[in-house]
Amino acid sequence: MKKILSYSWLALVALFMYIPVLILAFYSFTDSTTIGAVRGFSLHNYVTLFTTEELKNMIIGTVLLAVGAAVIASILGTVGAVGAFYSRPLTKNMVETANQIPVVNADVVTAFSICILLIVVLGVEKNTFIPLVIGHVVLCTPFVYLAVMPKLKQMDNGLYEAALDLGATPFQALYKIVIPQIVPGIVSGFMLSVTLSLDDYFISTYTKPATFDTISTYVVNATRGAQTEIKTALWALSTVIFVVVILAVVIMNVVSAKTEKKQEVGAYDGRE
Repeated sequence: MKKILSYSWLALVALFMYIPVLILAFYSFTDSTTIGAVRGFSLHNYVTLFTTEELKNMIIGTVLLAVGAAVIASILGTVGAVGAFYSRPLTKNMVETANQIPVVNADVVTAFSICILLIVVLGVEKNTFIPLVIGHVVLCTPFVYLAVMPKLKQMDNGLYEAALDLGATPFQALYKIVIPQIVPGIVSGFMLSVTLSLDDYFISTYTKPATFDTISTYVVNATRGAQTEIKTALWALSTVIFVVVILAVVIMNVVSAKTEKKQEVGAYDGRE
């Protein structure tokens, strides 16, 4: 009975999470202009999505922003995590506390703060894209830190000290010993950063140039008066993003499982 209840609850949660997305995906393959009126099968929405210049530019710009911000955030978050891990307890606690503030802080507060600091106080122009990129980096970096730090705590720190004893410089020991052991955390932080950047609305709204739109800002503006074919093309966009996320998660899990299996086999052979 407990197993039945647990599986039933799990199925209910899964349905609550995925049914809206599946409904949207279903209607993206129809000629319907509204949810509820089922019409014939069609790929019109996908043709519109990949042939409309405005939509293509919006998607390409959003992806480039997300990847660029994620790369910078991954570097800063990794450096911050490594530095805090090898610092004194007081410094480490201060860094961890400072890192938690952007995580628990509301996005709208972060957006206002970045807008006031960069645009009002420092006078940086929005057209330079600098406020937008900095805002996304500020949003993503703390999550990279949180993804890398557990990997640092799990690794065998004796390997780093042994490398120093054998004549390696601190940078060589970091590059050849520490970094390979925390790569899964860096990759997880990078993927999470890409997702956060793609999903962000408030920071993008307050820091983006007037002529530039991310997916989130474009979707919000489209619901207020865009053409019907553009609105339905966004159903197709949502479906594409959902499928890409599923594939990325599956690939990451498969690669992670294979890596762990190789490590277990290597450890077993070493014991023999």
